[in-house]
Amino acid sequence: MDGMQGKSWQGVSVAELERASHTAVPALRTAFDGPFLLRAFLGGTGRANAVSSLDPAPDGGLEARLARIEAAYARMGLPARFRSTPLDPPGLEEALLARGYEEHDESLVMAGPLLRFAAPDAAVEILDRPNEDWLSVVASADYQTEQRRAEKVQAPDMMLLPAAWLLLRIDGRPAVSGQVASDGQLVGFFDIATMPEFRRQGLAGRLIAAGGHWGQQHGALTGWLQVSAANPARSVYERLGLREIYRYRYFLPKA
Repeated sequence: MDGMQGKSWQGVSVAELERASHTAVPALRTAFDGPFLLRAFLGGTGRANAVSSLDPAPDGGLEARLARIEAAYARMGLPARFRSTPLDPPGLEEALLARGYEEHDESLVMAGPLLRFAAPDAAVEILDRPNEDWLSVVASADYQTEQRRAEKVQAPDMMLLPAAWLLLRIDGRPAVSGQVASDGQLVGFFDIATMPEFRRQGLAGRLIAAGGHWGQQHGALTGWLQVSAANPARSVYERLGLREIYRYRYFLPKA
């Protein structure tokens, strides 16, 4: 990248991908405090229950702003969760550490041209909302909670841009899940999960290819996703032509 807000090798900036991430994962309550976007839902999904800066410019009122943000989340009964990206103002990490926060869950944002991997697949079901089979596959991932499940059930009625929930069955059994969300020339992939008995068979790649084809039908040219830095699925995404654009971390108050 040519700078924090510069264009990546694909012509997609960090700022564009950050905006797309907020569009694709809805939150029940949102507000701004200066350059910081506050989002809250049911306390499940990280992106829907976190604070993110959208402007890396110096912030002379940072300390007072952090105190106001903490008070806002306390009123909602939620921890103040900060999502740290290349769009942070200078000194944010140091300020959070001094206030007793600790780092959690580094993730990568990856992107790549759909032409490299998008392909129709008649076996992949395209749903307008998650059904019980879709939810059962997602529940096989170790990071799922009841709050996350409830957020996913409510999300379709909150989406403002096109989205779809993808399900691939093998021999009639739910095997792989995923969600896609369209945003202009971008299509985001979320909740890519595979039942344990179907892993390492290339099925996630099939589902992502079908999701890329769906994205092309909605005008997208570039696919993107977010994945834990420790997740071995990174190698699957790299084989599809997705490359790391930037990383983000969460900061939470120490328990």
